[in-house]
Amino acid sequence: MKFNSSLEIQKRTTDGSGTVENGFSMLELLVAMVIFVIIGGTAFTLFMRQQPFANQQLNQVGLGIGLRNAMTQLQNDLVNAGSGQLTGANIPSSPVGVAIVNNVPTTSCYNSTTNTYSASCFDSISIVAANLSVPPIHADGAGACTTTNSATSTADAATGFTAAQTAAKYSSGDQLLFLKSNGSGLGPALQFTTVVLTGTPTVSGGLVQFPHNATGANGSNTAANDPLGITTDGSDANNMLGNQFCTTDWIVKLAPITYQVDTSNSADPKLTRTQYGTTATVMEQVIGFKVGATIWNNSTDVLSTQYIYDASTYVNGAVNEAYNFTLVRSIRVSLIGRTTPSTDPSYTFRNTFDNGAYQIQSLAIVVNPRNMSMRD
Repeated sequence: MKFNSSLEIQKRTTDGSGTVENGFSMLELLVAMVIFVIIGGTAFTLFMRQQPFANQQLNQVGLGIGLRNAMTQLQNDLVNAGSGQLTGANIPSSPVGVAIVNNVPTTSCYNSTTNTYSASCFDSISIVAANLSVPPIHADGAGACTTTNSATSTADAATGFTAAQTAAKYSSGDQLLFLKSNGSGLGPALQFTTVVLTGTPTVSGGLVQFPHNATGANGSNTAANDPLGITTDGSDANNMLGNQFCTTDWIVKLAPITYQVDTSNSADPKLTRTQYGTTATVMEQVIGFKVGATIWNNSTDVLSTQYIYDASTYVNGAVNEAYNFTLVRSIRVSLIGRTTPSTDPSYTFRNTFDNGAYQIQSLAIVVNPRNMSMRD
């Protein structure tokens, strides 16, 4: 191939005839290249302009999937609240299935400059359920009863196990639920309390000895000795707490599940799920987690007409029932999530919830735990 004086590209035919034919001129080639660059540049520019919108849609889809997955997990756990506590025909319904911590901040918990939320913005909920791998046992002791306001409680061995084998099923840090045999919620005989083991159980005189924090004389606990917060209010005479449990009563090892928001990384609040001492992240970029409950109203024989988002304001008729989670019959959980905040100065979108540079979605569920009494 060679160039002639007219700047035309010449080529020789493949038939060997030696005939020279004119090809594209250099000018034509340059024009074609310029057109190609213009079209390609235009297409690339359009692509770049549309890419942020495509990313926003993908982020929205991912956020929606995250919300649904988190709520599905929470719903599956909540519907089983109180499971495993039904230890026999003499305990027809679970006395407590959930414990709710409502944070009601008096000052703003949101920093509009950094778009961050503090821990006081979020509620938490613990689902009270029995550890199904450990059989329930009967309380026992001097005079066939044991008291929880001392540093040690005693119990019989589990059916089919020795006292030593029973003791081996417990360890320091376990939380136990003591439950009166009448667990129907219908009469004054219903009493319960909870303790946290401070050491490894031992065996003495054929009984299992459980070292634990001492409860109050009425079965109440401090917050440090009741991580679930189900027995921390001892001021209410109607709270069904007690401190003495006998051979017809039960001791149940709990396997609670706690949902709360971890704000240790203020740029990415995470909804977490903790069970058996293991914490897993359920959803990232959570900016709202609130838990409300309807409670049983004995005076009108109906449920309260609205969801209450402050457990300290539970009222049964005219009676103060603060933190009395035995009355909880329905739970409403609201969850708000956001896409990852944008740091691009050209990103001008601001949501109408907190004016942050991200998109938000919310989801709410209502759950009636099937192990709780629905009609007392």
